Amino acid sequence: MGRDDELARVLDKLLLFIYSLIILAASIAFLAASAGVIAEDSALDFVREELYGGWGVRTAVIIVSAVILLISLRFLYVALRRGGGAAPSIDQRTEFGDIRISLETVENLALKAASRHRGVQDLRARIRVTDAGIDIPALSEEIQRSVRDHVEEITGIPVANVAVYIANIVRTQTFKNRVE
Repeated sequence: MGRDDELARVLDKLLLFIYSLIILAASIAFLAASAGVIAEDSALDFVREELYGGWGVRTAVIIVSAVILLISLRFLYVALRRGGGAAPSIDQRTEFGDIRISLETVENLALKAASRHRGVQDLRARIRVTDAGIDIPALSEEIQRSVRDHVEEITGIPVANVAVYIANIVRTQTFKNRVE
């Protein structure tokens, strides 16, 4: 996570705290007025005098309302943006804590392991998460074993299946040694 993301998270937490305090105060005031703790006439008279009588309270109400509006818009943006943008991942709980590995990371590990084999080129990997582990539908038993071992060694996640699809075979030219 970058420094900007971390700063945005801290700012979002601060905004949520301020927003919660404002909503808490408004809720207490409405509950008190509804329960009769504050007389309705007194509350209405106070609001009329302060809002229509002087600029100080009116300005404060405008500022607080604008802040609530801006915070609400920020939370709406964050909710909509992060709702569909979360990267798919594999979550594991270990004795030391939680581990979260993105599927893109596991795909890259599979590609790295398969690319180590001579003659393999133009690779693609696709990862599916199953109850038995992760499934990698993507040349020979050796590549399957290599991919499985590499991914399991790095992530600690059992690989259920490594499927290999060979789209094309390119023969390399072999030259015989000539002695003249």
